[in-house]
Amino acid sequence: MFEHSRGLAQAGLLCSLMALAPGCAGVLRDGVFTDGHTRFRVGSVPPSWELVKLEGNDVAYISRDSPHSIAVNATCEDHDDPPLDTLTRHLLMGFTERSTLDQQTFTLDDREALRTQVSARLDGVPVELVLVVMKKDGCVYDFTYLSPPSSAGERLGDFEHLLAQFSTEARP
Repeated sequence: MFEHSRGLAQAGLLCSLMALAPGCAGVLRDGVFTDGHTRFRVGSVPPSWELVKLEGNDVAYISRDSPHSIAVNATCEDHDDPPLDTLTRHLLMGFTERSTLDQQTFTLDDREALRTQVSARLDGVPVELVLVVMKKDGCVYDFTYLSPPSSAGERLGDFEHLLAQFSTEARP
């Protein structure tokens, strides 16, 4: 069952990451992600998380010992200037039976951000997501935490730590 749930978590992560525009692959070195359009710092995650190689402007982790995933995505071109709630809805494409459990604005890296907790289904399997979206300096940043509802809070602290340490840096 764990492997099946892990596969679903990975599939959900990919859906979330690809909801916005894909781009060129970047590099994550010493906690700093850089590609041709953006540069940002992410917080560390415990060794129980495995960095996943994906195409796009993404930093993504899959838990090695539980069915949880974390992703950070930056889109700096071809996104117009949609409001934060529209960006959140884009991240939910591919999920069905969506129900918003909580939604609030807060400040992230000196900008307004929207944090949304959602219960949904992916291919009929229940999942819980915490989504954070923010716009800064012409880029859209989105953060995704995906888990089974039964263990939604189990690794949430790792996601919150990564988010708390996030900052943009001067573009390359």
